[in-house]
Amino acid sequence: MPTLAIMGTVILVRHGRTAANARGILAGRSPGVALEATGRAQTERMAERLAAVPLVRVVSSPLERCRETSRAILARQQDAPGLSIERGITECDYGDWQGRPLSELARESLWAQVQRNPASVVFPGGESMAGMQARAVAAIRRHDEALTAQHGPGAVWAAVSHGDLIKSILADALGMHLDLFQRIYVGPASVSIVRYGTGHPEVLVTNTDAGDLSWLGRSTPQTDAPVGGGADTH
Repeated sequence: MPTLAIMGTVILVRHGRTAANARGILAGRSPGVALEATGRAQTERMAERLAAVPLVRVVSSPLERCRETSRAILARQQDAPGLSIERGITECDYGDWQGRPLSELARESLWAQVQRNPASVVFPGGESMAGMQARAVAAIRRHDEALTAQHGPGAVWAAVSHGDLIKSILADALGMHLDLFQRIYVGPASVSIVRYGTGHPEVLVTNTDAGDLSWLGRSTPQTDAPVGGGADTH
């Protein structure tokens, strides 16, 4: 039987709420979009949860709201893991849609395609959703492989990104076609967890905003999924 490599574990964190989120504006890559009061409170609660997990690295989208969320995580870590900025997990390039109200965009003919067939969507003046997913997954897998090689298979790291990006990464890990990724919800400052391997990814949790995460530092990575579900490692 071939030996399968055990990889690290990535905690996918969406940034906290921004004023654009609260107002229903598609911020996209607009500069100067920071967390608002509710978003900062969400982020502090999330960072407190992650304080129980010894992270080896925090990798962030370059946009301000993700950098701010990353700084909150780093401030709670006992051993400073360091911060990397990764353009591969930046927000989708929504092109001409950027900065417009969602209520207005919902009247566009492309809106229905975004909801039902996102794999075929190319935003006017922007990128395709398939291209967004491809770059995001490639970046996450690249960092996971490098951090596992550096710190071992028990390595746990955080990637701080955006809602659609994280949904697309989870869809890939779940083996879902991108056309189904709108079935996944990823809230502000939520935590989702994926463990990669050469066999298949293992999605441990999705869209959580409460609960103890200290088990991540104690769980033993497996090369194969246990038949029958296995024992509770939490």
